[in-house]
Amino acid sequence: MRVFFTGGSGKAGKHAIAHLQAQGHQVVNADRVPSGLDVSELLIDLCDAGQVIGAMSQYADFHELEPGTGVPKYDAVVHFAAVPRVMIGTDGECFRQNTLSTYNVIEAAVKLGIPKVIFASSETTYAVCFADGELKPDYVPIDEAHPTVPHDSYAMSKVCNEATARSFQARTGIDIYGLRINNVIEPHEYAEQFPAYMDDPRLRRRNIFAYIDARDLGHMVDCCLRTDGLGYEVFNVANDDASVGISSDEVIARFYEGVPVKREMRPDETFYANDKAKRMVGFAPKHSWRDVLG
Repeated sequence: MRVFFTGGSGKAGKHAIAHLQAQGHQVVNADRVPSGLDVSELLIDLCDAGQVIGAMSQYADFHELEPGTGVPKYDAVVHFAAVPRVMIGTDGECFRQNTLSTYNVIEAAVKLGIPKVIFASSETTYAVCFADGELKPDYVPIDEAHPTVPHDSYAMSKVCNEATARSFQARTGIDIYGLRINNVIEPHEYAEQFPAYMDDPRLRRRNIFAYIDARDLGHMVDCCLRTDGLGYEVFNVANDDASVGISSDEVIARFYEGVPVKREMRPDETFYANDKAKRMVGFAPKHSWRDVLG
């Protein structure tokens, strides 16, 4: 597939693009800065609607001129670009950029007849991550039916983006899938970060004791590209196991006292349920911090 990928210069995007290329997809990265990858790139401001629709409807590299058949069309858009969290700039600017860029990207895709959009939502929509103080989930493990009433501008922007995506899908009938991505971990970060999580599991409370390997995130994007006809859907994206060394029962006893437990959990199971992604798009994560740290 020919894929227009926004935010491919970021942490998650680089790994996702590499995985998609390995699966045979032709990817064009749209970002403000170069990625350093061997990929066609267009440097644009996604908050400028004219630049977005222009980028999606023009040549992206010299090799596309050779057939002499005009500008090739995209089969899908993957939208990862965003201000990645609060406390980088102002809250209002975070909200503005994230919501405006998402609107522009989906609107351009729809107007150009691109049949599929996959966009990055976030674990933060469940409100736990950036809450003032400790906010416990309504129940565990958290699935896609859990309320999304966040307290911060980043998560608010993601909830708004989901509403935007749902509205565009309802009007057009194309496939739009939202990925509620958990904390993205690159392969080298296991040895660097996870020993501290073993010593102090509290460090993972705001991430719901979960994580997603950057390579498995790329796999999830590919699964969505290969699955048609779902309309509008959102998916939690996390690895199968928790990001701490203590058991599920210990996590519940120490951090989720009084929180309803919806079902029996495996001893090392993630508290960020990924069952829906497995069932509907064939998500099958392969990586774990346990492969590195034992």
